[in-house]
Amino acid sequence: MMLSRYQQALEDAQQAVRIDDSFGHLREGKCHLALGSAYAAIRSFQRVLELEPNSKPAENELLNAKALLEYENMAEKDFAKQDFRKVVFCMDRALDFAAACTKLKVKKAECLAMLGRYAEAQSVASDILRLDSTNADALYVRGLCLYYEDLIDKAVQYFVQALRMAPDHEKARLACKNAKLLKAKKEEGNQAFKDGQLQEAYDMYSSALQIDPNNRITNAKIYCNRAAVSMKVPLLFHTHKASTYSQPYSKNAHITVKAMKATQSYNRIKQCTKNRRLLQDAKLQLKKSKRKDYYKILGVGRTASEEDIKKAYRKRALMHHPDRHSSASPEFQKAEEKKFKEVGEAFSVLADPKKRERFDNGQDLDDEVGLKDFDANTIFRTFFGPSASGGNFSFESKQPSIWTLF
Repeated sequence: MMLSRYQQALEDAQQAVRIDDSFGHLREGKCHLALGSAYAAIRSFQRVLELEPNSKPAENELLNAKALLEYENMAEKDFAKQDFRKVVFCMDRALDFAAACTKLKVKKAECLAMLGRYAEAQSVASDILRLDSTNADALYVRGLCLYYEDLIDKAVQYFVQALRMAPDHEKARLACKNAKLLKAKKEEGNQAFKDGQLQEAYDMYSSALQIDPNNRITNAKIYCNRAAVSMKVPLLFHTHKASTYSQPYSKNAHITVKAMKATQSYNRIKQCTKNRRLLQDAKLQLKKSKRKDYYKILGVGRTASEEDIKKAYRKRALMHHPDRHSSASPEFQKAEEKKFKEVGEAFSVLADPKKRERFDNGQDLDDEVGLKDFDANTIFRTFFGPSASGGNFSFESKQPSIWTLF
């Protein structure tokens, strides 16, 4: 138990009970509790109280086991109501009693993913997979995070892997089906748009939006694409009208079309303006959905002081520095390197009062010179000395045109 090998400890305690039923029940119950088996723990502690009615440790542990069971029941009801924040709260309280329970950790990670807290969910799932690379639930959560981050191909790989480990994993099966269908519908819509089949493209995008309302990032891109389709319909109508005139009178033809817009086709103009606004709103929502939460990356609240931000940076930068994970797998090294860059980027914004104010007000930081030229290792060396090592990172941004498909 001191080594946190609760499953081995449980087997030894159970063997002790089989040899002598008057001994070992308390330790058996503690192992059950740590592993999240509330009912088994309650039975063990009740057996201790039958043998020793005045045992205070057994009484306290029995209360803990009952509290664990209560939090699990609350979480189950809240999950059914899709109140994922409450589920995370209940899982945190339950893990205070059952620190080694993988089931509770997976449930927490799944809810974090549903709340859009992908980095936290990935961290929990990765911890589980380090100990058990075949855990289907953890593989599913990794895939879910990638799916909701619009990395659909990688997500499908994790869902397939989860199904190999557990062929009856219904959540992984459904998520894999939705991911493949969403990608197919979106690509079909893009192709139809490129081929000029605007109505078909609109229908494909509309169909894709019905697949999974929870996939905010991908859906934001699809809404943006559908808005582009809606804009092109009135533009094509007026271009066609103008092109029917002979070349010498093309200028007059365009004037005639404008007159038609002003007098006979006011509703079309209004719809066109509405579609343009829709496209701009969709692009804004897409940018917000992809925007990083620097407070969350550093693990601080929005009212954090300058000193709190510095402390958080020191902790996270050391945790994710590439040199610390030089012996890990290439995939894990790449993930940690990305986190290291994000931590430095978050600090470069939140440590600057002007940038922090712009970020808090929702203003666009993409064109900030200081952020564009930001080097995570420069900040790292500021804190840990000029000899601190690290790679060179750069950030580039590219603004999409009005007809760009995502």
